[in-house]
Amino acid sequence: MSDKATLEYNGQKYEFPIIKGSEDELAVNIKTLRGVSGGLITIDPGYKNTGSCESAITFLDGEKGVLRYRGYSIEELAEKADFLEVAYLLIFGELPNKEQLEAFHVDIKNESHVDEEMKKILDAFPKSAHPMGVLSSLTSALIAFNPVSVNVTSNAEMYGAIVRILAKFPVLVAWTLRKKKGFPLDYGDDSLGYVENIHKMMFKKPSQEYKKNKQVIDALDQLLILHADHEQNCSTSTVRIVGSSHAGLFASLSAGISALWGPLHGGANQAVIEMLEAIEADGGDTKKYMAKAKDKNDPFRLMGFGHRVYKNFDPRAKIIKKAADKVLEDLGIDDPILEIAKGLEKEALEDQYFVDRKLYPNVDFYSGIIYRALGIPTEMFTVMFALGRLPGWIAQWREMRLNNEPIGRPRQIYTGANQRPFVNLDKR
Repeated sequence: MSDKATLEYNGQKYEFPIIKGSEDELAVNIKTLRGVSGGLITIDPGYKNTGSCESAITFLDGEKGVLRYRGYSIEELAEKADFLEVAYLLIFGELPNKEQLEAFHVDIKNESHVDEEMKKILDAFPKSAHPMGVLSSLTSALIAFNPVSVNVTSNAEMYGAIVRILAKFPVLVAWTLRKKKGFPLDYGDDSLGYVENIHKMMFKKPSQEYKKNKQVIDALDQLLILHADHEQNCSTSTVRIVGSSHAGLFASLSAGISALWGPLHGGANQAVIEMLEAIEADGGDTKKYMAKAKDKNDPFRLMGFGHRVYKNFDPRAKIIKKAADKVLEDLGIDDPILEIAKGLEKEALEDQYFVDRKLYPNVDFYSGIIYRALGIPTEMFTVMFALGRLPGWIAQWREMRLNNEPIGRPRQIYTGANQRPFVNLDKR
């Protein structure tokens, strides 16, 4: 196999090196194309065939349904690790030993206080504000309370910034939910584990003692692990490109939250529940809606099935389906929406049309079901996604800065008007 690719255009040949990844992925390195060819560029809307960087964080093979963080399979991590271990792995490259993990958790707990003045910012939002807009604003506002830029060449400063955001972000998530529910704000409990504390901060009612449900905590832990990173998706690419201007970590994360908000990205699990609610309002006939999904002339789209990257079963969905079944059984929830979800799942796994096209339920389908079962409002689903994705965003931002990657600056092909003379106002 040649280690070069040849491009022929207008009688000229140009050679470009082939880059090979550790999993044998191949890429043509065209960074000199514009210079050697006199201005020729490539165009790839949506960057579906364009690699923006080399990364050692996450490997994804959509054809085979493979997802690995730093070489560890998502199946093993979801079964054997907790979310804080996975966060450490993603950010620093290796699984922590017992002492490292304990020190990491202690350092996070020591930074968990959010300045009281942040409450004034939260109070300024109406209850009707979408939680993702609130979270993005609060994350951006953290910059005002941490105004010094991080020196990326200092391990201590980088570690400090990472610990601060891992400590404060769950508080912002919990405050966003409690604002929505009208609950008093809560700082949590340093005696609890990371995910356990998140659950307490979100759900403890003012007049009741907090009671831990292991099945619920385990499901939440798994959900956060499954969402922790997913290679160069829209929000992760946003974090990297914003950070490439040397914008700080908090500003880059705020931009990533805004990118995640969209219904084609992190908002997909919210769209699943909204679809299920619409089906219920129309009588709950799942067979009718499966038929509509197969009709090319029908505008209805089945949300939470298939995946733009995975061409087989989403490996995360296999894991979280088990957790969803356990949580629903443990909580004993009688919810017609969840019954509709089970009906759609059963039919999709048995209907030859969906089987042939590999339109299996994905992680958004099951995560929406679990979040609803836990009593999380639909508008908060994407906020939970952001909470899980936080360590991945941090890891990607850190890698980009340590690699000293150039500022992102895509090119374009201009299709507007050619040069034309200005027409005075009285002659237009």
